[in-house]
Amino acid sequence: MNDKDEPTTPEERARSRAEYLSDLIWHAGTFVIINGFLWFVDLNGDGDANWAYWITAGWGIGLAFHALAYLVDGRSLEDRKTEEFLADELRRSNDQPRPESPSPA
Repeated sequence: MNDKDEPTTPEERARSRAEYLSDLIWHAGTFVIINGFLWFVDLNGDGDANWAYWITAGWGIGLAFHALAYLVDGRSLEDRKTEEFLADELRRSNDQPRPESPSPA
């Protein structure tokens, strides 16, 4: 994705975040429905192998990273932190006493 594809207005950023949340909700719903079915098949099957555990664990890790990406919002984290650190630096530079220049005699 290049820079011109990034949302620039507050409305575009809000829409992008809402779409990402919608995707996360669909991912979680799909996870629950499909894994529920797989566990049902696994527990009611005649085999002793608990194979649904491995599918649920792997997919759960992927879902956890998806949720973490939403919570952290890494797509704009760097920009937000840059602004935050710049504001801190500007505040510090304004709080420090400036050296007095020697007055002409």
